[in-house]
Amino acid sequence: MAPIVLTQLATGLSVLAGAVLVKSVMDNKPMAGQFPRCPTCNGTGRVTCFCSRWSDGDVGCSRCSGSGRAACSNCGGSGTGRPLPVQITVPPPNRQL
Repeated sequence: MAPIVLTQLATGLSVLAGAVLVKSVMDNKPMAGQFPRCPTCNGTGRVTCFCSRWSDGDVGCSRCSGSGRAACSNCGGSGTGRPLPVQITVPPPNRQL
């Protein structure tokens, strides 16, 4: 084999080994940290867009920008199962005597 073929083979194998290593780390310890993965999107933060679910082969709408994947509505695109913080203000009742 020529030296260039061996170099390309070694590069390809190292890329493959790196991908396997990253996948194993991601499967064991999600980037979500202490919060569990979102059950809807499995921690990716993206779900299949409606335009690709019920289309006749074409993909693309304003919600997914043509990618076919939109932000998860369950986790808000964060990938975690934690609730989004919401501040609710309730004005005091008007009491007239």
